[in-house]
Amino acid sequence: MKVAIIGQQDFGKAVLERLLARGDEVAAVFCAPEKEGARPDALRVTAQEKGLPLHQFKSLKAPEAVAAMKAADADIGIMAYVLQFAPQEFVNIPKNGTIQYHPSLLPKYRGPSSISWPIICGETETGLTIFRPSDGLDEGAVILQKKAPIGPDDTLGSIYFDRLFPMGVDAMLEAADLVMAGKHTETAQDESQATYEGWCRDAESKINWASHSTMVYNLIRGCAPAPGAWTTFNGVKLWIYEAKLEKVATFGAVKGKIGEVVACADGKIVISSQSGRIHVSKAKLGDGKKANGDVLGIPVGTILGT
Repeated sequence: MKVAIIGQQDFGKAVLERLLARGDEVAAVFCAPEKEGARPDALRVTAQEKGLPLHQFKSLKAPEAVAAMKAADADIGIMAYVLQFAPQEFVNIPKNGTIQYHPSLLPKYRGPSSISWPIICGETETGLTIFRPSDGLDEGAVILQKKAPIGPDDTLGSIYFDRLFPMGVDAMLEAADLVMAGKHTETAQDESQATYEGWCRDAESKINWASHSTMVYNLIRGCAPAPGAWTTFNGVKLWIYEAKLEKVATFGAVKGKIGEVVACADGKIVISSQSGRIHVSKAKLGDGKKANGDVLGIPVGTILGT
């Protein structure tokens, strides 16, 4: 089939390479312009290396973007990790329309941080959706879904890189083949089940040590490796990237005050929280580098976040 790819970074690159490996024709590649100082876009670099028609428009609503999609004369458009808004005038140009990837089980967890929030909220299952892009954010008809478990110690990194990334590449090709063969179904999303969550960024990733220990641990997991859940030590930000939860079951078993460092040894610091302790094995203090918890210079008795 003749494909137009709209995407960016490693996921877009992986979809592009899989299509080329099986002999599909890539008629055009659309990716957002890189910001000054940002790392090179892997999709853009690969498209250039392979001599493919490449477009980087500030907006896919621009007449030039619409003209470029028309000129591609593609059988299908494939949106592989797209942060730009793609209007209907653009996505409906390919002969069989366009399909889009989203890393959640739509209509739940619409929005840009849809891998983080299910972990933070304590879900035990997530997945991915291939759907028809509409003018609403992640609101189009569903073509294909795949489920994935969230284990008690999974992080954003493990869920994405071990599951939703490879599953998503496979699902994009599977859905494209179904559409091209006319064997797909399109199911409207159930709006009564829909949720939307915005970005999980600095404000959302701040640790409240007074929260239940499970909530603290889920926040750490859902923000690892980025943006990193954080607290403060002497007014300096302390980002936590790797941790384990130790729950307690008896009255008085939690020693120390909430948010207090109660141990510092064996590569970690141990912090008291409601109903448990957080064992931090990898963290970063201020402008320093990631390091084991016990070498950060945080003494026992410190109350974090004050």
